[in-house]
Amino acid sequence: MTTHILSTRESQDLIEFAQSLVQTKSLSGQEEAVVSLVAARMKALGYDEVTIDSMGNVIGRIGKGEKSILFDSHLDTVDVTDAAEWNIPPFSGEIVDGRLHSRGSVDMKAAAAASIYAGAIAKQLGLLEDKTVYVSCTVFEEDCDGENLKHLFKELQLRPDYVVICEPSNNLITLGHKGKAQISIKTHGVSAHGSAPEKGVNAIYEMAEIIQRVEKVNQKLMEKEKPRGTLVMSRISSLSASLNAVPSECEVYLDRRTVPGETEADLRREMDEIIQGKKASWKVGALHRKSWTGLDIHYEPLHPAWKIEMEHPLTQACLRAYQDTFGQPPTAFDFWDFSTNAVTPVSMGIPTIGFGPGEYKLAHMRNENIETRQIVDACRFYIGVIKQI
Repeated sequence: MTTHILSTRESQDLIEFAQSLVQTKSLSGQEEAVVSLVAARMKALGYDEVTIDSMGNVIGRIGKGEKSILFDSHLDTVDVTDAAEWNIPPFSGEIVDGRLHSRGSVDMKAAAAASIYAGAIAKQLGLLEDKTVYVSCTVFEEDCDGENLKHLFKELQLRPDYVVICEPSNNLITLGHKGKAQISIKTHGVSAHGSAPEKGVNAIYEMAEIIQRVEKVNQKLMEKEKPRGTLVMSRISSLSASLNAVPSECEVYLDRRTVPGETEADLRREMDEIIQGKKASWKVGALHRKSWTGLDIHYEPLHPAWKIEMEHPLTQACLRAYQDTFGQPPTAFDFWDFSTNAVTPVSMGIPTIGFGPGEYKLAHMRNENIETRQIVDACRFYIGVIKQI
């Protein structure tokens, strides 16, 4: 038996809801309006319970069986700074040639709409007799991936049996993603007047060799087989008493992407070697943000890579759902280069997998757009997963 074919009415309602989501601007920390929109639609679709937590995440529950699965999408988007350069206005939600155009269409409001409708349709089809489906639509993911689910799970004392991360994968089953570490390195100098530099220690000069070491580490990483890690220096700044003074401090920010097999111990050893012999220190570059509810967010960007096994029951359920949805087994799988909210359930030992509509290479880009057919197919797949777990 194939996965439910959405009726013309169901498909139209789903796409129109995706349009309304992308038409509602929701930069990180400014998601209140779109959260309210999601909560209202969940209630209208017959969700048994809809909750907005103190961070501003919204989650809907449908069903009350012992076996539970959560589908997660984030509602925040990056900003648009080049609106005049877009072929179609970036918050118009226009559909042209079967594609929904707007900021957030790929990343990742279309997936949110698909998962919300999947839960409701699964209930109508009688698929929830022994199951509980949660659909979370989370906030501030762009800066602080995983902090939203960490807060949500703790506040609601929730631990689902399975998690599907609905980030864009071009409707391919995604088995994992790279890890991430954001690192701050500081060199420490001694201030002196610019007319007498010999009396001080220039922190910028102290950083110069470290910059070269960082570049060499990345070159070595690039020589490895894929998937491989990367190391990028993304920011540099210095601190001095004035423009006429020897800098007393210099700071660089590193973005390190890791792959399965690389451990936190490996990372710490790598950073120690980069600063060895220099007047320098390093630490995880913590971020501090405030959610739309006013909640302070403290984020430690240090997450390992992960990958679910092909033999895992969740993977096997997804394979069956894919077969039912598309009429053939998958010929390829994905492994995301980027980090997602999966870091939280993975760290908790919750089996996690990825699947979402849209080409993720179009995320954050000018003219972001998604094929509407993929949104409908993603909804069907999610229904299939609910059926198969």
